[in-house]
Order: sequence, then structure tokens, then C-alpha cells
Amino acid sequence: MRKVVSQDGTTIAYEKAGDGPPIVLLNGAFRDHTIFDQLVPELAPHCTVYVYDRRGRGESGDSPGYAVEREIEDLVAVIGEAGGEAAVFGGSIGANLAVEAALAGAPITRLALHEPYYRVAGHRKPPADFMERLKAMLADDRRGEAAEYFLAELMELSPDTIAGWRRAPLWATNEANAHTLPYDTAICGDFEVPVERLAALRIPALVVNSDGTSDWLRDAARATAAALPEGRGMELPGSWHRIEMDVLGRVLAEFATT
Repeated sequence: MRKVVSQDGTTIAYEKAGDGPPIVLLNGAFRDHTIFDQLVPELAPHCTVYVYDRRGRGESGDSPGYAVEREIEDLVAVIGEAGGEAAVFGGSIGANLAVEAALAGAPITRLALHEPYYRVAGHRKPPADFMERLKAMLADDRRGEAAEYFLAELMELSPDTIAGWRRAPLWATNEANAHTLPYDTAICGDFEVPVERLAALRIPALVVNSDGTSDWLRDAARATAAALPEGRGMELPGSWHRIEMDVLGRVLAEFATT
């Protein structure tokens, strides 16, 4: 992988593919850049695609004293490698990070989001002591327990679904990256759609959700699209928290290049 040094000296590993207007992809909880292995080939004929390991994951470095501002600086460093400005697509909590970066003035030309982790009226938030309990589990090196807690309380997965996740090959990655779950929790803030702040964001924005996703994710996507002055929402075919890659690729390529 290629490397770029973020503002605080942390090395961020990234990959570049394709040709055309630049687009940077931001992954969500547990994952690194490989989550986009199926999406990159769909975008590369139309865009120059940048994917990277968020700090603390994969081949990227980390630093003590996490702050959301550092992750925004990481994204800006990658955008710098892309020529100084780019479209950004954030999936899952990566969508929350993309929103925070845009609001902080990162050089984002177009903002595409997939099911950000907000809670709107009628849907419960994680417990008030969620972060405290999560950090306590990680301090005791109870990575598997921390991952399960995150899936249950933040992602609202059932015990049977979580048990299925534990049996899947990716579970080892979930535990390996569990130390970054407080990072993702911090990015979510109070879990409210930042309606007043979004009102000042004057860039083209697209918020997509799957037609098979959870009610809380669908409602969050719609509320986010409605709060963005130049935003629009779109429901696409897929399953829980996942859109069919060929469809998502076509939609993102059109959005990033027009």
C-alpha cells in the first residue's frame, strides 16, 4: 500500500485505482479498506478511487489520545494525495465521519453517505454509559465481549445474528479491530442528526439506504437527506445495511462525475 503522513505524524496506508475524478471511500466500524474490494472495480472505470485503512487498523498507524479531529486530518491527508479536493463516500459510521469532515471544512466536493448511524425520534439510542462500558471491556482485553456489546447495543443485532457473526470467518477481524470501537462511538457524538449544522453545508449530497435495511437506519438516512440543503435520498436494492455493489457503483460513479 501507499503511505501518507497525517498532520499528527501518523502514517496512513492507502490504495489508488482507476482514472477520472477522484473519490475517497470511508469504511465503518470493524473494517479496513478491504471492505471496498467489490466496489472499487465498479468505480475504477469512471473515477480515481482512493481507499485507506483508518487509523488503528490494517497497515495504518495510530496515536494515543484519540480525537475525531485526527481522523478528519487523516482524510484530508488522503484527499491531498488525490490532488487537494475530492468527492467522498462514507458507509455506515464512515458516513458519520464524512459528515463531520465536511462540516469541519475538509475539501470535499461531493458528499455521498450510506446509512449513517444516527437515531431519530421513535428509535432508542445506545445506553448513556455505552462508551464507559465498552472501554472497560477493552481495558480488560475482553475484545470479543466488546464486539458483541457494540453489535447488540449500537447496531441492534439480535443474539442469534450475533452468534452467526461469531461463527463467520470475519469474526477474527472484528476482535482484532475492537480497540477502534470507541473511535467509532466518539464519531457518532450524541447520535442525533446534526440538523442545524447540516443546514450550512452547501455541497451536493446523496444519502442512500437499502430497501432491506433496519427501520432505524432507513429513517436516519431519510432524515439526513432532508437536513442537507443540497441533499437527496435514494433507496436502492440490497439487504440489511448493504446495497448491491453493481448498483451502488453505478449510482456513485454518476454522482461523482456529473
